[in-house]
Amino acid sequence: MDGSFDFISMEDKPALIAFSTPEWLETAKTALAELGYKVHTAATHSDFLTRFSQVQYQVVVIEELFGGHTIDENQALKALQIMPVSQRRHTTIILLGDSFQTFTPMEAFKHSVHAVINSSEMFLLKQLVEKAVGDNQLFLHSFREIQTRVYTTAEKQ
Repeated sequence: MDGSFDFISMEDKPALIAFSTPEWLETAKTALAELGYKVHTAATHSDFLTRFSQVQYQVVVIEELFGGHTIDENQALKALQIMPVSQRRHTTIILLGDSFQTFTPMEAFKHSVHAVINSSEMFLLKQLVEKAVGDNQLFLHSFREIQTRVYTTAEKQ
């Protein structure tokens, strides 16, 4: 058994980060920890996919060049992009890198993520993650409210 196994309780807010750049990794860990997230780090693409399939992460921050590849060869990102929405609906996915402008909706849409952040704005990562999560929660609010009503109605019958 892996010594780094970590239990996730109902009160925890799990987050998964996947970075190749050590400085960015530490900045992201610190920002997410300050926001109250229990941070897990993926070292490889397979590690990322294994972790993502085992835990319902609330936030995922992935570097565009994760694994030392180009964005087009980022296997973890590609897997998220083709994953059915039902498997990733619970997660706010943020892509971080040098090749796009922060919070460009069409760039986020192009990469099938909720938000893109330029690495030059890493010093604002805490606030940018809060904004991305808030925007995603606002977007899904009606869906989740209706889903709760359906479950409540089904339980009463």
